[in-house]
Amino acid sequence: MPNDAGDDFSSRVLDVVAAIPDGKVMSYSDVAAAIGSRAARAVGQVMAYTGADVPWWRVVRASGHAAVGHEERALQHYRAEGTPLRWSGENFRVDLAAARYVPRGSRPQAVRDVWLIG
Repeated sequence: MPNDAGDDFSSRVLDVVAAIPDGKVMSYSDVAAAIGSRAARAVGQVMAYTGADVPWWRVVRASGHAAVGHEERALQHYRAEGTPLRWSGENFRVDLAAARYVPRGSRPQAVRDVWLIG
């Protein structure tokens, strides 16, 4: 594998995602923060192009919604893993308060944002 910065970023993103336990999720910004970055969109690009071999459904939007176009497949995984969900009619999202995974030595994005602002 080449040693350029892009590959290093991708490898670190995929390592974090691979470590998310069953029934837990991280937002794109949580994954970025876990590797010392603020590049949530770049995490999305890594997941879009190379994330098929890791549990991609465990990376969600900041709202708790699954990746666009993959909602039904993600829902199957969430049900199988017992991931906490919130429902509004026929629409769902992951309950981030109950399901957010925080890797050791990291703080969730929401806590960091309050700390930085406050």
